[in-house]
Amino acid sequence: MLFTGRITANADVRTIKGDKQVTNFTVALNQRYKTKAGEKKEKTAYVNCSYWVNPGLAVYLTKGAIVEISGWVEAQTWENREGKVQADLVCSVDTVKLFGSTAVKPNDNPKDKKADKNAVAASGGDDDDLPF
Repeated sequence: MLFTGRITANADVRTIKGDKQVTNFTVALNQRYKTKAGEKKEKTAYVNCSYWVNPGLAVYLTKGAIVEISGWVEAQTWENREGKVQADLVCSVDTVKLFGSTAVKPNDNPKDKKADKNAVAASGGDDDDLPF
């Protein structure tokens, strides 16, 4: 499956079984539509993503970043503390494509990342329409 959305919080890298690393992050997918009565509505779905390939990419997977994700998506169910069954969308990520100011460029230095974000914000970047 291929989808595009915004990251809801900075990615988290964890070490599993001593040597494997996984990058976890959540992507918000927005759908805007009109009802039959002409009323504008918006729905947001959240997809929990796990990326096993390049943990160094986590530096660029920050809150608000626009990403295109390709991978296997499935619904996982679980039972909460009250015994109610809950469901989450979970994606095992194959590829990540970054857009906008977070896009990786050749010779990009992660330490310069903060300066790039400040430049975008100063140029009129606006995150007021984010669902999170």
